Amino acid sequence: MDEKKSKKILLLLFLGVLMGALDISIVGPALPSIQETIAIDKRNLSWIFTIYVLFNLVGTPLMSKMADIYGRKSTYISSLIIFGLGSLLVSLSNSFELLLVGRGIQGFGASGIFPVATAIIGDIFPPEKRGQKLGLIGAVFGIAFIIGPIIAGFLLMINWHWLFIINLPIIVFLVIWGLKILPANKSVKKGKFDYQGMIVIGLLLTSFSFGINNIETKDFFHSLATIKVAPLLIVAVILVFIFRMIEKKASDPILKLNNFNSRQVKIASILAMAAGVFETTMVFIPDYAVEAFHVTASKASFMLIPVIIALAITAPISGKMLDKIGSKIVIITGTSSVAIGLLLLSVSAENMILFYSSEVLIGIGLSMLLGASIRYIMLNEVPATERTSIQGVITIFTSIGQMSGAATAGAVVDSYGGNIEAYSYAYLAVSIFTFGIVFISFFLKNRKEELETIARNSI
Repeated sequence: MDEKKSKKILLLLFLGVLMGALDISIVGPALPSIQETIAIDKRNLSWIFTIYVLFNLVGTPLMSKMADIYGRKSTYISSLIIFGLGSLLVSLSNSFELLLVGRGIQGFGASGIFPVATAIIGDIFPPEKRGQKLGLIGAVFGIAFIIGPIIAGFLLMINWHWLFIINLPIIVFLVIWGLKILPANKSVKKGKFDYQGMIVIGLLLTSFSFGINNIETKDFFHSLATIKVAPLLIVAVILVFIFRMIEKKASDPILKLNNFNSRQVKIASILAMAAGVFETTMVFIPDYAVEAFHVTASKASFMLIPVIIALAITAPISGKMLDKIGSKIVIITGTSSVAIGLLLLSVSAENMILFYSSEVLIGIGLSMLLGASIRYIMLNEVPATERTSIQGVITIFTSIGQMSGAATAGAVVDSYGGNIEAYSYAYLAVSIFTFGIVFISFFLKNRKEELETIARNSI
């Protein structure tokens, strides 16, 4: 494929991923307007986020598998169309129920956009250029969190529905352009579709999501034993074993368990879960800033900007580093940066310079994990026919980390009274956890071993 066409495809993928990422970042500023026009109590307001994340999580293994079986192009285009249908329903919604249906469909559509985009990069770019291109895609989330609130501010001057109406012409453009330029890779029908595995993993992830979301952080241990939490988490654990048995017997499993025989895949999965935990630490920074520096909630939100800018700038750079020095050094550097940043954050109360310095370190570290590194490892560890499925694994483990991290960090903060010391203890705990992840990263393959694996799976 010529370089000019490859760049056009990369831009198409970038815009698709950006659209999906923006629909997370633009919703926050819109919540007050949505609450004014649709009768929603504050307790249920969080479901506008939760339903999107849940359907994205449950849809990921299905969409990823469909892409490996029926082709990346058709799955990517279908995902865009489903996302567009969800956007249309949300833009027309005048009730909470229809709004949730639309957001769920959006999340389901988005579940096919990012994993498939990553797999297409693995298909069209040679190994020596994959890191750089993955880094550009990884920078999307930093960019989305910068421009999302700004776009929302302008569109909210008209009406909150326009936050979703604007998606429609963009999707039409991307679908037409995608039909024209995306490579039509052949479908690979390996055997009977694993419906049992798909149903079980869907139930497993749903049970886990609802169980975690029902935990009351102010009474963490007591809520774990309540009827809203314990049965769901127990069911999730039981379904893990059932899913394992089904996948071992399936002729073409949703998730190839033998991929986890690879030390590299095991470590990458742990890193993905850790990255989800790191992301949740960002949620608490504005509250920490309010307590530590006595600023307003709105100003505290802007104090997150150093993290976002560092992430957006460093992600493409870390992608280039992957192509030159490999994933091991990049990931050790990234996790070390996050660990040190979190440690500084835990002692930064009332010291603004230390506070912002810690944010920059965290942003740089996150860019090296979320940007490209983990996806780069997974692309290299499997043959082309399994690239999208293995990318779905990253999404699943990251989401598990996000949900578990939010519940645990919230419990630590609430158990210590929600004051400055409480946040300091929480960030210190996550910092210690992160130093453990740094240690695990030393067991990744070195550059020579990584290149041998790339050569073997490129045949």
